[in-house]
Amino acid sequence: MSFLNDLNILYHMVLRPVRGKDHAQRMENFYAGQAAHYDDFRKRLLQGREDVYRKLGEQCEGTWVDFGGGTGANLEFIGESIRKFDKIYVVDLAESLLEVVGQRVAKHGWTNVEGVAADATTWTPPTNQGYADVVTFSYSLTMIPDWFAAIENAKRILKPGGRIGVIDFYVSRKYPQDGHTRHGWSTRSFWPLWFSSDNVFPSPDHLPFLARHFETSWLQEKRAKVPYMPLVRTPYYQFIGRKSA
Repeated sequence: MSFLNDLNILYHMVLRPVRGKDHAQRMENFYAGQAAHYDDFRKRLLQGREDVYRKLGEQCEGTWVDFGGGTGANLEFIGESIRKFDKIYVVDLAESLLEVVGQRVAKHGWTNVEGVAADATTWTPPTNQGYADVVTFSYSLTMIPDWFAAIENAKRILKPGGRIGVIDFYVSRKYPQDGHTRHGWSTRSFWPLWFSSDNVFPSPDHLPFLARHFETSWLQEKRAKVPYMPLVRTPYYQFIGRKSA
């Protein structure tokens, strides 16, 4: 049954056309048929989430905004530290994924977690005077057309000293800054083309843009296995930054 579920996910990822008049409709169209099995497949593909969410959960408190948070599965990586936060908002445009957030909240008894249907480029927390202490993007920046606006909005709502955590696919610039990974031509060419059918756009500009807007606290550049493609590794990064006081 798991294999059949994987086939359904792969069909939606690779073959099924994504339709919709705007980004919100395209997101819902893409995820509606796979929401029930979304987490099982992606936990094998979307690596590096646990480290970032665990670190932020241990180091922070207050209000947490998870932009593009999908089904809320990322929150399980926080562990028991989740209960010390005053409020955690899972913000996403796909209503079908937010329905799973509600189920997960009920299952764990998280009284401080709320799913919100909203745009990451403009949304403001309704509590804590409109500020957040933590903002995260887990494999969502590559799916946000105006990803730079989403990062700028995250900086706007973060308190001075607040933390941002990002995990996502990427490719390096042809000539990255010293100390950063340099990908070859084949990597820089293949992955944007491969992911584009899902409206996922790995960018060489994520890390430079994040470093320009936040003080880098922790950065890892790695590669992850791709299900059913045993010899293939896709690049991803883990970033934790701090908003200057």
